[in-house]
Amino acid sequence: PTRRSSDLVVKQLYGGIPRRRLPARPEVNLRAVPADSFTLDSNLPYLLTFISYRFPGTDSPDFAAARVLSDALASQRADLYGLVPQGKALGTDFAFVETYPKASAAFAIAALPAGANPAAIDAEIQKLLNDYATKGVPPDLVEAAKKAEVASAEFGRNSITNLAALWSQALAAEGRQSPDEVVEAIKRVTLDDVNRVAKKYMLEQHAIIANLKPAPSGEPVSSKGFGGTEAATSTPTKPVALPEWAEAAVKSLRVPEPNIHPTDMTLSNGLRLIVQTEKTSPTVTLLGSIKTQTQLETPPGKDGVSDVLEGLFSYGTKTLDRLAFQKALDDIAASESAGANFNLKVLKQDFSRGVELLADNELHPALPPDAFKIVQQQTAQLTEGQLQSPGYRMDRALQHALLPAGDPLLRETTPQTVSSLSYENVTSYFAKTFRPDLATIVVIGDVTPEEARAEIEKCFGSWQATGPKPQVVLPPVPQNKPSAVDVPDSSQVQDTVNLSEELEMNRFSPDYYALQVGDHVLGGGFYATRLYRDLREKAGYVYNINDSLLAGETRATYTIDYGCDPQNVSKARALVEQELISMQKSNVTPAELQQAKALLLRQIPLGESSEDAVAAGLIARSRIGLPLNEPFHAAAQYFNMTADQVRAAFAKWIDPKSLVQVVRGPAPQ
Repeated sequence: PTRRSSDLVVKQLYGGIPRRRLPARPEVNLRAVPADSFTLDSNLPYLLTFISYRFPGTDSPDFAAARVLSDALASQRADLYGLVPQGKALGTDFAFVETYPKASAAFAIAALPAGANPAAIDAEIQKLLNDYATKGVPPDLVEAAKKAEVASAEFGRNSITNLAALWSQALAAEGRQSPDEVVEAIKRVTLDDVNRVAKKYMLEQHAIIANLKPAPSGEPVSSKGFGGTEAATSTPTKPVALPEWAEAAVKSLRVPEPNIHPTDMTLSNGLRLIVQTEKTSPTVTLLGSIKTQTQLETPPGKDGVSDVLEGLFSYGTKTLDRLAFQKALDDIAASESAGANFNLKVLKQDFSRGVELLADNELHPALPPDAFKIVQQQTAQLTEGQLQSPGYRMDRALQHALLPAGDPLLRETTPQTVSSLSYENVTSYFAKTFRPDLATIVVIGDVTPEEARAEIEKCFGSWQATGPKPQVVLPPVPQNKPSAVDVPDSSQVQDTVNLSEELEMNRFSPDYYALQVGDHVLGGGFYATRLYRDLREKAGYVYNINDSLLAGETRATYTIDYGCDPQNVSKARALVEQELISMQKSNVTPAELQQAKALLLRQIPLGESSEDAVAAGLIARSRIGLPLNEPFHAAAQYFNMTADQVRAAFAKWIDPKSLVQVVRGPAPQ
């Protein structure tokens, strides 16, 4: 809609609300921050340590300088990130969060191995932050931070939801006239402003230190079953009548028209290039993906080689070391990441230089041998913590229950397999798996197909594949057998329950669309759909519940997951089975079918509400071999779907008695 038509709708809906004077707000007088430290248990696979400060609020004239300071401290050229390539931390960041009118919070954060003692790193982080506050922040980091903030504002225009959030924050939360006020304030920030703010907020007040310490999971244990003779029933209630405007919206369905028309081409070296021109802002976003399947491509006993390789891409290129490469990106206010999945965000004026840097990192990474030893150790440490974490153990229990013995996805990376890797294992894996005939690049933004092709050919055209293509498609798997596993997690007071089964179908099955419609009868609409209405609203068994069908080239997994108190696990499971049996035996009502179609059809244009979402969708469809306009083919299928087709698909593919149940948290009852 146009701005004028939107204004008219808003005035029609809200113009009749009378103006009211807001009551006076209480005066805020903040006391000094007392020094404090504490430790909490977590279910993460690594230890997190925070050095936290009170920062200025949005009302403060120091707010813009504080944002610049935060960005400068988070730079990969700053001393905080320098702890990572030194092998002292698994990862670091500096974040400026929880912004309120009178105060905000900011913290330096470091991830450490699960069993580490954070005292030494806490002291080192405090020292380096104090050094910045005492001696000043490097001028080039301040200028890079300012340029990045201005560029980020341009990229913020590429998402409808992000743009709405920015305006809402600026007008409602911060009392500004537009988000541009903050950008203009950032442009006016000086080096002296940043150094004054660093000294005032990091040196002249106390810090609060917090540690999140991993609490390892106990061993998963087999469960006896799914509740025995327990029965769960609910009393039907009258349907809720929708408002007239909502009822009309649900009843008036149509197949959406495509709003994007990408140009699809293949370069002489086999690289697929997809370009979508968008003039929303003077920016360009590039997403790239190399189709890999690490469990099929990794040599026996070398699991983890892909993880070590991914960790080495941040160390620069053969011509630019880590700091020089990051400086080159900062000079054009670009963000970049290389690896099996790579990306670039850059202003249009610097598109050529941005692609040049990305290609240099993707095709000619430095992969320094000394950094290999550091990344290898960090990967082994992270893996050791991951193997003990409840989340990982839940995922592994689910995989072992769903997949046949010997399936590639059951291969496991361990500290031992990572430690056994040689430098040559990593370089060999890179040479074998990174090839243009398995790669797709999507370019979206203020660039024509001709401009994009010229730059991609110039920078990626010399990339050549050698040897036969590796196998990157998983074999199909049979229907699983039912089982139940409980995974202890002392950090949770309620249970996370996953009910899943493997279906002997794939994404290209004609029944995929009928199952999706049925999924949206069961879930996807909060209280308006069956699972939420019956299990939460009526029975009160669950806090949340979701259903999904994840289908790929050769496999499909159907999942229902929910959160509930331990005493309700079996009751909720029994009611879920009743819902699935009902889908198999009885047609959904006309109203349910109409609502499910409305949910699916309206999700399609919403999936194009940002350039990032459009690019991600194009990449995903390219990887699996679907047409680029697949959402609109799907829309026609949804629009014409009948209740008979939904019932038949559920009867054919969904077996409530074959569900695998994995519960994470307290022992279910």
